[in-house]
Amino acid sequence: MVRSALTGTRVRERRLRIGMKQADLARAVAISPAYLNLIEHNRRRVGAELLTALSDALGVEETALAEGAESALFEGLREAAAAMTAAGTPEAAAELDRIEEFVGRFPGWAALLADRQARIGVLERTVEALSERMAHDPHLSASLHEVVSAVTSVRSTAAILAESEEIAPDWRERFHRNIYEDSIRLSEAAAALVAYLDASQESETGLSSPQEEVEAWLARTHYHLAGLERAHPTPAESLVNGVPELASGAGRKLALAHIARYRADAMALPLEPFLKTLAEEGPDPAALARRMGTGLAPVFRRLATLPEGIGPQVGLVICDASGTLTFRRPMPGFTLPRHGAACPLWPLYEALARPTVPIRAAVEMAGRVPVRFLTYAYSEPRHPGGFDGPPVVEALMLILPASEARTGAERPIGPSCRICPRGACVARREPSILAESG
Repeated sequence: MVRSALTGTRVRERRLRIGMKQADLARAVAISPAYLNLIEHNRRRVGAELLTALSDALGVEETALAEGAESALFEGLREAAAAMTAAGTPEAAAELDRIEEFVGRFPGWAALLADRQARIGVLERTVEALSERMAHDPHLSASLHEVVSAVTSVRSTAAILAESEEIAPDWRERFHRNIYEDSIRLSEAAAALVAYLDASQESETGLSSPQEEVEAWLARTHYHLAGLERAHPTPAESLVNGVPELASGAGRKLALAHIARYRADAMALPLEPFLKTLAEEGPDPAALARRMGTGLAPVFRRLATLPEGIGPQVGLVICDASGTLTFRRPMPGFTLPRHGAACPLWPLYEALARPTVPIRAAVEMAGRVPVRFLTYAYSEPRHPGGFDGPPVVEALMLILPASEARTGAERPIGPSCRICPRGACVARREPSILAESG
């Protein structure tokens, strides 16, 4: 959706930043200064042709003028309105068409509300993850059972001692010994449980593996490495040396491999032509691959490495032939497991089982406010060792909000996934085959 209500403000900000006079810009795009003044004060809408002329004259991408950096802010406010509607406040939905006005008049309050909504989303996903863990972690379940069993035993024995007035000395001694032994058992079980939870917390929030080091580094750069987009790119070693997240040699080695692939994608799909094609075709991987004369996999990766605030917000997951996740770019609202065993990733595994066959699947994430996504998955064999080396199969899954994607004809094969043993799947899938790209 092109948010043009604030396009004029962005035009004015860009013009002032580069020191261009209003009359000069009006002359360059063949309109009167008075009309440009109305545009810059958001009193006139900007058509597609005029937007193209303005972007050329200002030396900026069309998407930067049409959407700007407020794209994530708009999405956050829309999510907040949807949550309020689901909570029984339908008045929030009636104000959706005034979001642009609200952002323009009160940007600080808008950013605060969007930030609070993002925080709520993070907390909800944390609760969901903990609930999943409570239900499916056998070690945690056994540890809790041991603690509860020891507490119950101590309580029962103490109740007998407290409520019975006359107990033979030998039985009293026996009860005291039981309390002592159960207390030790309780202490050891509680200590083991705490140690397990602490270790798990470190693995979730710390950098306990080389892959997590790379993920933390990429998250800090918003997955875009501007130094690799230039004609003369920044040396790879300069990008990884001294990076605090890349503490291990293995982490730096993985980062260098990511940089090499990123640079290859940037050379095959230069940023400016790719953004121009994206503005014309939308985030349709097949159409982009056809127009750019490349495969689906580089398009997937390129969409996931665009500069922040430019282009659609996407998620990307990559796995190897064993199903192990080797790359994760999270998508707000789309819960990504750390180790890969989850229903939302079934399109990824379906593509892994059918190399070179593109897959499109609609995935609906369950929750207080169900969120629908459109996923594109594709796998292909690679030969990193040359002709004599063994092939390496890799699968990729691109994740888009359903509102951002251009929906095509989808062929539902079932209302829900029936694989989960708990009887309620976290995602409902509607797979279909995506038309192959050239």
